[in-house]
Amino acid sequence: MSAVIRSVEQHRAVVAALVPVQPTEVVPLAQARGRVLAEDVVAGVSLPSFENSAMDGYAVRAAELAGASQDAPVVLPVATDIPAGRTDVPALEPGTVARIMTGAPMPAGADAIVQVEFTDGGTERVSLRHAPEPGVHVRRIGEDVVAGRVVIDAGTVLQAAQIGIAAAVGLAELPVRRRPVVLVLSTGSELVAPGSPLRPGQIYESNGPMLAAAVEEAGGVAELLRFVPDDVEEFLGRLAERIEGVDLVITSGGVSAGAYEVVKDAFTGRGVEFVKVGMQPGGPQGAGRVDALGGVAVVTLPGNPVSSQVSFEVFLRPALRAAMGHPHPDRPVVTATLGEHWTSPSGRRQFRRAAVDAVRGTVAEVGNPASHLLAALARAECLVSVPAEVTDLPEGSPVEVWLLDG
Repeated sequence: MSAVIRSVEQHRAVVAALVPVQPTEVVPLAQARGRVLAEDVVAGVSLPSFENSAMDGYAVRAAELAGASQDAPVVLPVATDIPAGRTDVPALEPGTVARIMTGAPMPAGADAIVQVEFTDGGTERVSLRHAPEPGVHVRRIGEDVVAGRVVIDAGTVLQAAQIGIAAAVGLAELPVRRRPVVLVLSTGSELVAPGSPLRPGQIYESNGPMLAAAVEEAGGVAELLRFVPDDVEEFLGRLAERIEGVDLVITSGGVSAGAYEVVKDAFTGRGVEFVKVGMQPGGPQGAGRVDALGGVAVVTLPGNPVSSQVSFEVFLRPALRAAMGHPHPDRPVVTATLGEHWTSPSGRRQFRRAAVDAVRGTVAEVGNPASHLLAALARAECLVSVPAEVTDLPEGSPVEVWLLDG
């Protein structure tokens, strides 16, 4: 292993520099959920764009119903019906009312709505038992949105409500940050595809599916390349076949100090720098651009499943999200109380898998720190970051918690 030692923050900066801010593309609303808006959305129309009724009832001139009550109703003829969507709405003649539905345009001359509950529901003549104030139950033009105003800020992660307002102001598509395409590759002659029979000495390949899912969860587009044996030529050949259109390659395995470290052997001297990062799990790391593959960015992760996934969380997830313009690329971080006693190795920043006791406000470790225990990672709700200089954490210590659900 190279003698170069980096801090976690130093390596985060190196990885982030490999994934630049993505260009803008325009997508239909149906494909916009979860994407990051690249430009402010400005309303081209006001909402509402016409005065309309907020209730089912009768459009009236408020002055004509002064004094109307339960005991002294005012009876007036119904001049017309106005359902929602009607476009040829006649003006309201004095001494008449219009039966109107929620969302229907207000007729010229009317200035209030009497709810149907305060009438006898008549269709030709109606008894009105309420004296409304002018403007009651009338939605004014621009009451919600004024044309020309920004309705969604650039950098917003688009969800249902934002897509709804975009549609409401007449937009069929939105400008968003492009999703980086990430090629995920695991290495190891011992790997077998899930669902296949296992022979002695073989294991099911889990890093590839796990990392591909993590890329998609972060917002990227994952392409999973079936794992390759520990052979440099086959490794480079498989990559060259699939590299077109790829923004980033993530590999897992083959970066430590063993005799068959295919990733390290393939990329050494080709633009990838292999370093030791002062963290646990996930010390062996590599990053760079490979000229022989068109200058594609490459990040190499350790092969142990927990090391691989924790490395993705620490280095790649924030880099990918920042490249897509996410306003909050990092996991939510809170301070919690440690519910048990821990020790930690000096000089290495630990990321411990843990669960949160929401009632007590404490965290406790799930499993143990070993880097091959994937089941504990699957049960973890958070990662607890223990500083490199801290070696002893008594029960009750405040700790930094990265929430994995955010």
